[in-house]
Amino acid sequence: MSSWNCSNVYHTATAGFLSTRVVKAIGAGMRNMCGRTGAFVALVILVGCLNLVYNLPSWRAEDLTSFLVYLAFSIMAAGFKLRLPGVTGTISVCFFFVFIGIVSLPLPQALIAGCLAVCVQCLWHSKQAVRLIQLLFNVANTSIAITASYQIFHSSWLRSLRLELPVELIILGCIYFISTTVLVAAAIALTEGASIRIVWCTSYMWVFPHYLLAATTAGFFEIAKRYFGWQSSMLVIPAAYLVYRSYLVYLGRLDDATKHAENTAALHLRTVESLALAIEAKDHMTHDHLERVQTYAMEIGKDLRLSALEMQALRAASLLHDIGKIAVPEHIICKPGKLSPEEFDKMKIHPVVGAEILMRAQFPYPVVPIVRSHHEKWDGSGYAGGLKGEDIPIGARILAAVDCLDALASDRQYRRAFPLDKAMSMVAEQSGRAYDPQIVQILQKRYIELEHLAKSSQGGGFKLHTDIKVERGAAPDAGFEQSNHLAQSSEAQGNSAWSGSLGDLELVATTLSRTEVLALFTSRLQRTLTCEAVVIYTKRGSMLEAEHISGLHPGQFASRNIAVDRGLSGWVASTGRAILNGNPATEFAEEQGNAGAMRLKSALAAPIEGQHGVTGVLTLFRETADSFSPADLQSAMAAGGALAHLLQVNGRHEIKSRPAGTVPRQTTGSDWWARDQNFSVAEQGFDSIRC
Repeated sequence: MSSWNCSNVYHTATAGFLSTRVVKAIGAGMRNMCGRTGAFVALVILVGCLNLVYNLPSWRAEDLTSFLVYLAFSIMAAGFKLRLPGVTGTISVCFFFVFIGIVSLPLPQALIAGCLAVCVQCLWHSKQAVRLIQLLFNVANTSIAITASYQIFHSSWLRSLRLELPVELIILGCIYFISTTVLVAAAIALTEGASIRIVWCTSYMWVFPHYLLAATTAGFFEIAKRYFGWQSSMLVIPAAYLVYRSYLVYLGRLDDATKHAENTAALHLRTVESLALAIEAKDHMTHDHLERVQTYAMEIGKDLRLSALEMQALRAASLLHDIGKIAVPEHIICKPGKLSPEEFDKMKIHPVVGAEILMRAQFPYPVVPIVRSHHEKWDGSGYAGGLKGEDIPIGARILAAVDCLDALASDRQYRRAFPLDKAMSMVAEQSGRAYDPQIVQILQKRYIELEHLAKSSQGGGFKLHTDIKVERGAAPDAGFEQSNHLAQSSEAQGNSAWSGSLGDLELVATTLSRTEVLALFTSRLQRTLTCEAVVIYTKRGSMLEAEHISGLHPGQFASRNIAVDRGLSGWVASTGRAILNGNPATEFAEEQGNAGAMRLKSALAAPIEGQHGVTGVLTLFRETADSFSPADLQSAMAAGGALAHLLQVNGRHEIKSRPAGTVPRQTTGSDWWARDQNFSVAEQGFDSIRC
């Protein structure tokens, strides 16, 4: 078997061949002798060539005919190549004749036959172009191995041991195996920065029995030659051919089995990717997050020298760790504000549900424990099992740290992204409490490098078409719902809370314009719910338009249109749910450094629901963080219901509407009061309202 054999493949633990990376390193080393790999390969080639120059002049043509016949069969056998499954390297029957030459021929003849056979094996029907450096290395390596084996096998020292021929042949097989594989393993180890012993044991031990078989065949050849002559000894060649055919059939079956295993592995990988896409369909923020987490996690796993199975499990878990969010309501996942205790209880089930989902897949590596434990903390305060320290699976510890770092450095519905340096310092502050100190230490050293690597690897994945509109299908088979129970319940709640004053408000609503109704309503609302700003958004298609603004920073709100599924108010419009103490900065997500937005610290938003669902959003702002109470939330919900009712009444009698596309005017209760004193009775009614 040739040591290098034109492989040009990536070196793995089982392939046992030099990789393209090794070839490039060798080429660079030949141009720059400071390279260790290049220097080593140059040394091997030099020693091999000097060995040929030294030994070939001692040629003795005692039986030229037998040698030429033997040489012809050796070259012919070199063409009987077997391509190994999974690599582009080959193994041929010619190494049988290398052993025959060592046992039965003089050293010069054995060298010529062996080196020529190796050249033929490299060049004959090669699927890839063979570099000169590869050919020289193979020939030199074969030259050194043949000479070393020949000198020991025919040495007086070995003869003095009075060993039987089978034992001598076993020694010959061992010597040739070691001398021909160690040099290649050394070249690979120098290039890969690995241990020579590990490379040699994992890459070449599987071919050792073939060397013993070849040495035994050479023994039969020598016995036949001694007792019957060299012509009869050639009968061993059909035996070699039968071995070749047997291996050809065996490797064909092995190739089929290998392809089946590769297809199964690819199916597992596609299953993982499909499940990851299911997460993306649930939470559109997750796709890029998963790709970045996978890049970070795999690099840290390499630094920690995880086993192959642990790395496979980490790769799958980095994509699937949030799959349990399928069981969490979408309004909780996408909520642009802090979670309530009840919402957090619901969120905490996702590691358990994710583990239960993946348990059914029966992955051949430990994915489930990582997914179940990726929210555990180093000090035992995490969930779902309260594991502590090294009781937490190493993959889960890695995911916990990198997941947090990427979440802090990414935009979320409830806050803007932190700068990467700030996010890293926040993770480092939790070292030894929430996260494994060893993992945090690696992150601190490499986070900038890993961020560049993550960004460079993004953008090539498959995307789900979740934003398309399906034109076909006019109505479901069971028909559409005739009434909106959610709207009815919200309207009933609003009517109940505002029942003491709806009469005079309804009276006013039948005589004022829509703009004046909104001003009157806002003035009354600000007396019951103290706040620095109130914005009433109207839903127009897929956008929210700030129709009425009262209080601070009116200009910043007046020019804004918000997508229904974006920002704090957009989330309320899309889900029909109120939000308490949300982050006002999400309303200004595209305007970093907005001075007015920075002064507003908390927001309360409630849906305005009509007969056909959410028609707008009532949003209140304060300059104090977390300043709205649950009672304020109930009042805002009631106010939203009352406003929906007033606008419905006003819509039947409105005599003047604001033209579409105009910028809303900031209108307050005092503006309206100065314009018309006829509504003093209605204005006095404000004191009787309690939300």
